[in-house]
Parts: sequence; structure tokens; C-alpha cells
Amino acid sequence: MARMCGDVYRHPLTSPAHTTGTQMILHARHYATAQPVAVTIEGGRIAAVTASDREAEEWIAPALFDPQINGCLGISFNATALTPDGVRTVTDVCLAHGIGAFAATLVTNSSGALRHGFATLARALDSDPELARRVPCFHLEGPYLSADDGPRGAHPRQHTRDPDREEFRRLQDAAGGRIRMVTLAPERSGALPFIEELTAAGVVVAIGHTAATGQQIRDAVAAGARTSTHLGNGCHATLPRHDNYLWEQLACDELRASIITDGHHLPATLIKCIVRAKGTARLLLTCDAGSLAGLPPGTYSEWGTELEVLPSGKIVVAGTPFLAGSGHFTDTCVSHLLDVMPDLGLKAVLDLASARPRELLGLPVTKLEPGHPADLMLFTWRPSAALTVRRVL
Repeated sequence: MARMCGDVYRHPLTSPAHTTGTQMILHARHYATAQPVAVTIEGGRIAAVTASDREAEEWIAPALFDPQINGCLGISFNATALTPDGVRTVTDVCLAHGIGAFAATLVTNSSGALRHGFATLARALDSDPELARRVPCFHLEGPYLSADDGPRGAHPRQHTRDPDREEFRRLQDAAGGRIRMVTLAPERSGALPFIEELTAAGVVVAIGHTAATGQQIRDAVAAGARTSTHLGNGCHATLPRHDNYLWEQLACDELRASIITDGHHLPATLIKCIVRAKGTARLLLTCDAGSLAGLPPGTYSEWGTELEVLPSGKIVVAGTPFLAGSGHFTDTCVSHLLDVMPDLGLKAVLDLASARPRELLGLPVTKLEPGHPADLMLFTWRPSAALTVRRVL
């Protein structure tokens, strides 16, 4: 599969700005107020935000944070061929899409492959402080997931298994303690005490790829589960109309939920229902970008099968309509949600893709205020048009 150098994705600063010594002043429209502001940056932090008398085409907002990035451009964090340079390339590509930071995600695999992936990520971050800032934590999606067709999604059945505390400790050691979130199916044997142990250790437990009963969902929440991973995906094709795990998670006020709003994973009607049920305080966006994200249309070999990247960016099992991962990035998810639910407003939608996931994972939330790190995104946007990222600082 083709790979591209990350340097291709480094954009020059295109917004009106001027620099004096170590000070930079950016003129753009504030994403929350739409008013022109002058943002002064010194030493990598916001020194001041004041009114500007300049008409700016671009907007400014905190950079995006995605809790589920698996790779891109043919690079997978799960691959045995993963290298620190590959980690840097994925990070550069994400920056071009406004993703200032993300949780590097590994999915269901053998224990040895998972250890290799986490160890390679940790080695890359230990040697590069800037890279460590861009990838502050890891997400383990599996292998403790349902083996059923539908809920399992594209995860390999042969590697799905019951939670194993000792295995997780070995993985956490390989990751240098950076695994901050684990997605699991609460119906697996031993899941409840495992959830309790992870929660006590400060690891966020997410429910996903599950065939659980309503009671099993409720028991998982009581044990400490805090969120649902890409709610509405990784499900059976048909469900009981009343008692099912989708309604149960949707109705649970103790659970947050991530959703993939790329225009392929969820229909607009379901997006609206989830947003209205969860509210913007308990919702977060993810693109769930996979290793084929960003590649040109064509057929590729992945997961032991033939997958096809369509001209729309949708990834399917070749010759079928079945989804096989995500081919878009978080900026596309933001644009699509703004198109589906324009009344939410720019600030609310961007916060779903920046502040909310940081809050869930216990990471500092970047605000467009003095004293905060200058982890900012410059972009163009207007209602009914796509959001286009210009640069992440």
C-alpha cells in the first residue's frame, strides 16, 4: 500500500498574522462569537485575546482531539511493521486535518502484536517530546469484544477473548502506562471485575462491539463504565425493537457516547436521535480513521481480505456494500454534523471534537483564553459549506 511523506501535509500559515521576536499575533474570527479577534501567542501559549479591527476570512478555535485514530495512509498502529517514523507520519497527516492531538488506538489482535504496537508507540513518544504532546494517551479497542457477527465488526474473530488482567498489565507496561481507555464487551466472562480494576486504576472503560443484554449494560455502568464507543456501529443488522443494547446505552444518563459522523457510518436521522438523547455535554466525535484513511480510491489488502476505498472515501469489503473501517478524518465529521444539525452551531460542534473527548480522558482542555497552550486550529467555514483546515499551531 502506498505511503506518503508527512512533510506533504505541512501547510504554511495563511491567516493574517505578524511576528515580532518570539511573539505572533493572529487575526481571525473567534469560533464561539464569530467576532474578529487578535490572538497574541508568546512562548507557545496564548498571551492575549483582544478585539481586532481587521476583517478576517479565517476562523480560530482549539485544535481537534480524536479519541480513536488507528492509523492512515497504509500505516496501522496494529501492524508488526510499525516504526516510529510511521507514527510521526500519521501525526503529520492528522495535523493537516485539524487534529492537534489524538489517542493512538490499537484493535483486537494477538497479545504479541499488541505488545509490539504499544512498545513501538511508547518508544517513538519517549524519543520525541513534541510527538508525545500530540499523542498523550492510547486507546485499546478490544480484544475483549463480542465474537458475534455484527457486533464484532471488522475485528478478527480468532483474537476476540475474555478479559485477562495479567495480559492487560503486560500491555500497559509495554505502553509505558499510557493506555487511558479500553473498549470492551461487558458480557464477556470476567468483564465486571475487570471494569472495576481498570476504573480504580484511572483507565476509562468504554462499552463497544457488544451483544450485551440491558442488565449487562447496567451492571457494566455500575462497575464503572463511562462511555460508549462509536454508538450505533458494531451492532447486529437487526435488533429487538424494544429491549436492546443500543436503546440501553442511549438512555443511560451515566454513559457518554462517541459517534462517527463521517456521512457513511450513521444516517442523519440516527445522528439526530443520538445527539438529542445524549445532549452536547455527553457526546464526543471520532473519525475512527483506519489504516486506509487518506489513500486514493482502489483495492487494498488489509485484515487478510480485499478492501476497497471508494471515490467518496468510504471503505468497504471489495465488491460489497459493507463498511470496513473509516476513511475520513475528524474535520469531515465536524463538517457533516454541522450540515446535518446546523442549529447546534459551530462552537458546540467543535467542542464535541475537542473539549468533550479531553474531558472524558482527563486531559487538560484547551481554551481560546490567555494562559492556555496555543494548540489552535485556523480554518475557513461558512454555513452549508465544508470546514477547511488551514493550519494547526
